[in-house]
Amino acid sequence: MNARPPAPVMDSIETPFGLHSVCHTLSTANASLERFAWLGDQLAIAVWTRDTEEAETIYDRPGHHTLSCYLDGGYRTERQKMPGRYGAPARLCTLPGDHESRWWVRGHMHFMHLYFLPEHFTQRAVQELDREPRELTLADRTYFEDARIASLCQTLANEDWQDPGGLLRTNETAHQVLSLLLRAQGVRRTDASPKGGLSVATRRRLRDYIENHLGQTLTLGELAGVAALSEFHLARMFRTSFGLPPAAWIAQQRLQRARTLLRTTALPLTQVAEQCGYANASHFSHRFRDSAGVAPTAYRQAVSA
Repeated sequence: MNARPPAPVMDSIETPFGLHSVCHTLSTANASLERFAWLGDQLAIAVWTRDTEEAETIYDRPGHHTLSCYLDGGYRTERQKMPGRYGAPARLCTLPGDHESRWWVRGHMHFMHLYFLPEHFTQRAVQELDREPRELTLADRTYFEDARIASLCQTLANEDWQDPGGLLRTNETAHQVLSLLLRAQGVRRTDASPKGGLSVATRRRLRDYIENHLGQTLTLGELAGVAALSEFHLARMFRTSFGLPPAAWIAQQRLQRARTLLRTTALPLTQVAEQCGYANASHFSHRFRDSAGVAPTAYRQAVSA
């Protein structure tokens, strides 16, 4: 068995998403950071260990979402206001960015955290659930069980994050986890206003039109015609209902289709570029490298291994 790299020093790592983050809180609460990696797409992952007789940990609106999966131990750790419910291997917690909680930590814990931003979670709402991003947020759940998510978390923890191919595979698996969380642990926001966006029918019409025409040039005027709105009003309302401006949404969908084609087909890069609406293979490779950090061929080799 290969020896693991030395544990990272927290002070040498840019703390994810600010001083109130879960990662920063743990680093000042006698937790040992075993491994840490930025996965791209503003996703971060960490594996932690804690051994203590009893200690209190307080999370105060960290600003980012967290998925926690216990890898070992945690049998005597509980969340205050939920006495008698304890952790255990494969048990999961979801901590939304605006949550506040206090925990009693006792004994040994070995756990993995996946850190992500609210927009990672909600932008999937349009494509995967036919919902507006502003409608949904992550549920605050403590010690629930989900065999598929727990299995993927174990895969994440076992991957070699220092290897470029391993990092790409971890990124792919993390996105799988986020999709599952959206379906299983997404709840309707109570502070979201339903005003100011596109109608459900118009949003669906635009979503389907973009999906069916990704291989072509798409303009704001063309989309405005589909929506029967002026360019000005479409641009403003599109961002409200899709979570991104039209150009950014289209770019995101093109990259997502490219990832899918690279992962699931053996199409030449020229055909992948054509089906995703890029001018040529060179343009596609440049855009893909900017997003994924590697060339399309390297990505295909890593995620197909």
